[in-house]
Amino acid sequence: MEKEKVSSGNIIDFKVLKRLISFVRPYKGRFYVIIVLTVVLGILTAVRPILILRTLDDDVAKGDYWSMVNMMLLVFGLLVIQSVFQYIHTYLSGRIGQFVIRDIRIKLYSHLVNLRLAFFDKTPIGRLVTRTISDVETLADVFSEGLAAMAGDLLQIVFILLFMFIVDWRMALISLCTFPLMLLATYVFKEKIKVAFNDVRNAVANLNSFVQEHITGMNIVQIFGSEKREFEKFKEINKEHLHSNLRSVLYYSVYFPVAEIIAAMGIGLLVWYGAQGVIHQEQTGITIGTLTAFIMYIQMFFRPIRMIADRYNTLQMGIVSSSRIINLLDNREFVISNGTRVVPSLRGDVTLEHVWFSYKEGEPVLRDISFKIGAGQTIALVGATGAGKSSVISLLNRFYDIQRGSIKIDGIDIQEYDINYLRQHIGVVLQDVFLFSDSIRSNITLGNPNITDEMILQAADEVGALRFIERLPGKLDYQVMERGATLSVGQRQLLSFIRAMVYHPKILILDEATSSVDTETESMIQEAITRMMKGRTSIVIAHRLSTIQKADTILVLDKGEIKESGRHEELLTQEGLYAQLYRMQYKEAV
Repeated sequence: MEKEKVSSGNIIDFKVLKRLISFVRPYKGRFYVIIVLTVVLGILTAVRPILILRTLDDDVAKGDYWSMVNMMLLVFGLLVIQSVFQYIHTYLSGRIGQFVIRDIRIKLYSHLVNLRLAFFDKTPIGRLVTRTISDVETLADVFSEGLAAMAGDLLQIVFILLFMFIVDWRMALISLCTFPLMLLATYVFKEKIKVAFNDVRNAVANLNSFVQEHITGMNIVQIFGSEKREFEKFKEINKEHLHSNLRSVLYYSVYFPVAEIIAAMGIGLLVWYGAQGVIHQEQTGITIGTLTAFIMYIQMFFRPIRMIADRYNTLQMGIVSSSRIINLLDNREFVISNGTRVVPSLRGDVTLEHVWFSYKEGEPVLRDISFKIGAGQTIALVGATGAGKSSVISLLNRFYDIQRGSIKIDGIDIQEYDINYLRQHIGVVLQDVFLFSDSIRSNITLGNPNITDEMILQAADEVGALRFIERLPGKLDYQVMERGATLSVGQRQLLSFIRAMVYHPKILILDEATSSVDTETESMIQEAITRMMKGRTSIVIAHRLSTIQKADTILVLDKGEIKESGRHEELLTQEGLYAQLYRMQYKEAV
């Protein structure tokens, strides 16, 4: 499995930051309130030591008891106001963050469901789960602990520096003596933790991809006895995750004690200088109030610097996650270009003209394919595995787009049709039936409220599945386990027939529709298939040639090219590929 590697983004990635802020636009009123509160909180924090200074120098020094009490009440009142504002600030930041990640997740999932199958062919499902869940969740921290909190810390530092120089510029400079050391320690920590956090995100993505892929394919793992080997692979990926997290733990455990030591050094220098100033107060003008205020200021000053280092990395990881999400949202290569054509009724004429198609550039799967199916006619596609049969029906449904040629329905290029309208009129029954963990009803309607229970039961009766449904506990409310694990292969196939027929499609595609059922079930639904195909344009892909002998036209494909074309009897007389395939199956049957 390919492991995901994502480089750390740059914090000054204005393009990503601008896109990230654009998601806040619907909540700009509350965002402006947060900005105002951030400024107010910065001022209130810086004002408190000034009030303490005045209290000590004026009220305490003069023994003015009531003035001291009034000043303490004022400080207490400011603390209450600051606490209320801090509560509102934190609550609004978190609330906006939750609304934003809801909007991003909706937009991301909406984008995913409109991507071509070619995208999912190239992208591990676990990685997409990481994008939709983990990466989006990281953005919540950006808004609650990143942008707003970091801006508040920066403003607090600015206001503290301003007030420090206003009170006494000499003590302000002494207080900042250890500031370069703090900046250096913070920078080193920031760079180290950025790499560690990015490694953690990569490890999470790799874990998600591995676990999702191997749980889905657990039957293959157990059939071939690969449990131990796969477990060892998992342990290696999990070890990478562990080591990445341990590195981040190490950096945190080193940085914060170092930051405390540097802050203590700053306080020590300040007390040393300030104490001498208080002793020689007449010459220096430094009072006990000034010294106390500066001790408070230096503690306030270094705390946001320490927090900025941590919040920087929260913001950094948010930028990395945002970049990956935006790259996915901006991926237009795989987005289905939707037409607008909707016609009153579809006849079902299908025409392919000189169609070339390849999954990988330079490796064509279909080569110059041309054929026409009249409305109500049946055409069968046969050939060896890899001949290109299933690719034809994928192109008709626009799961992929052709490189050359044209595909038309009723004389109109399929790219001109509204994609939802087109697919509603094409019923597809695949060999590999996928069922969701939901009720029988939901698996048939796929959430379409226009499909009633009566329509479901009528379609079930047509395909001979009514008795099977009525025997289930709860009937249409029966809960299907993941991927239909509690149903037999034949029962799952019958449900796929109902799912196709309930939409009354004009074009019916049967891709190995009976190859996974036993002979008894096949004979039971074969008559139903015949009724389903009446009045509908039908394209049948089958390995069992006995099921397509009544087709109006049989196309024999080999290596992406049409080698033979005609009815069953005609092709047998040609003694070509079809006759060879037929004789091989006849011998197997005997």
